[in-house]
Amino acid sequence: MPTSSVRECPPQWWDDVLGVTILGEGDAGCVPSGVPLARVATPVLAGPRSVCEVWRADRPTRAGAYGRLRYRCTESMLFGAIALDEGDMPADAGGVSALQRATRAAYREVFDLLDEAGYPALFRAWNYFPAINAVIDGSERYWQFNAGRQEAFGAGGRSTIDSVPAACALGSAPGPFTLYFIALRDAPQAIENPRQVCAYHYPRQYGPRSPTFARASLALSLKPPTLFISGTASIVGHETLHRGDVAAQTAESVRNIEAVLGEARRAAPGGTGLAPGDLAYKVYVRHQRDLDAVRTCFREHVGDAVPVVYVQADVCREDLLVEIEASGGHAMEDWR
Repeated sequence: MPTSSVRECPPQWWDDVLGVTILGEGDAGCVPSGVPLARVATPVLAGPRSVCEVWRADRPTRAGAYGRLRYRCTESMLFGAIALDEGDMPADAGGVSALQRATRAAYREVFDLLDEAGYPALFRAWNYFPAINAVIDGSERYWQFNAGRQEAFGAGGRSTIDSVPAACALGSAPGPFTLYFIALRDAPQAIENPRQVCAYHYPRQYGPRSPTFARASLALSLKPPTLFISGTASIVGHETLHRGDVAAQTAESVRNIEAVLGEARRAAPGGTGLAPGDLAYKVYVRHQRDLDAVRTCFREHVGDAVPVVYVQADVCREDLLVEIEASGGHAMEDWR
């Protein structure tokens, strides 16, 4: 929804809202104080300059706070958001970067909340922080993020392979490390892509700590089943394909999404018959100048009738020019 439309919603409209993410330049004042809010500094490239991603339940929600986290929940799921400024991290004599410490601290708070509140299964996580490809404090910042996330998973008693959530990590404009997430009482099913090496089995050339996410996550406990597809790029096996060709990378990303959908159908016969045209999409474009090429290719492969928002963000590898995430199975409205 455009931020301007959210600002006009009456008070009762917010009763069943789980949480809100503002993409772009929107004013947080349009969201009531009791609603979890993630501010994501990724400029919107088409349509309104600021949009709100609104996650709703089909019943009234209960709000709460845990440390620096804000959340809302129903009896089956919980939405939460946290933002930590790297500059506020305590000094570390061991040389661990501020980003690694912020990531670790944010996820530790998430897992502590989920354990205490009784929503143990992290379903989907979105991660944003600036300068994702920069080499600072002796290593690439994306590697630092992966280290902090993996440390938090281990400390929280979570597996770092197999039963991991869908996720994405994108480079934003300057600002805090921002994490928002959805968790469930009942564990979802992790889905992998037969065209790709599992991210948690990447070779060390992509960093000393592997990424901790599945290619998708399918919640069969929800009716109808809900599928989250992680940020998906032009990777086959573990290697980037089509360096320098943004249209070819877009097409390859869609092929990977189609492969994940095929695996989801096999994992839940009769449970999900989702096709690319049934999903809602968020498309991250590294260079604004590539928007037209990405949008043209996306429409050729997916169509122009699906809900989609295009934003500018840096992708986790410098040679990746575009990344696409998607979700389906839930009801969708596109108010733009």
